[in-house]
Amino acid sequence: MKNLFKGKGRRSKRKAPKSTLAVIASLFFMSIIVRLTDGAEGWIAAAQASASASEETSSDESSGYDREAIKHVLDALREREKNIAAQEQDIEKRLAFLHDTEARIDEKVVQLREAEAMLRSRMAQSNTAAEEDLTQLTTVYAKMKPKDAALLFEQMEPKFAAGFLGRMKPDAAASIMAGLSPQAAYTISVVLAGRNANAITQEKN
Repeated sequence: MKNLFKGKGRRSKRKAPKSTLAVIASLFFMSIIVRLTDGAEGWIAAAQASASASEETSSDESSGYDREAIKHVLDALREREKNIAAQEQDIEKRLAFLHDTEARIDEKVVQLREAEAMLRSRMAQSNTAAEEDLTQLTTVYAKMKPKDAALLFEQMEPKFAAGFLGRMKPDAAASIMAGLSPQAAYTISVVLAGRNANAITQEKN
């Protein structure tokens, strides 16, 4: 019996170290797992932080590039707008100058037309006055004695004499022509014939 109890006591003493080792091994294993877990979480956190920093850097670089490109485009558009505004101002100035020039030309044209109308009126008045003077003078020559009128016509240029004789009645002109010298009568007759020939030619045309 003592041996039996002794055997049991030995066995119990031998089993105690094994259970202690198992507990220690379990604790050690659990500490390893905890360490591995903590390390994995650190790695994951580090990886996430690195990825976030990389994304921020990439985003900052992309944002910086986009801002630079947009700024360049805006500057180009502003410069183009300035050029267009300057061209519009130049065109407006030229149009204003053309309008002023056109107005001045129109004013000059009106003045020229008024001057032309006035000149024609004066010429018409002058021609009327001259015609009246010629008519009166022709009447005076026609009422003179033929011999006295012939003396005056002898001293006139053939064209002037022919002009007056052409205005007179045929019998009065014939009386004066009869008192002229043959040479004067011939010259005046040629002028009168030429005028009549020109008048006939113009009527035919």
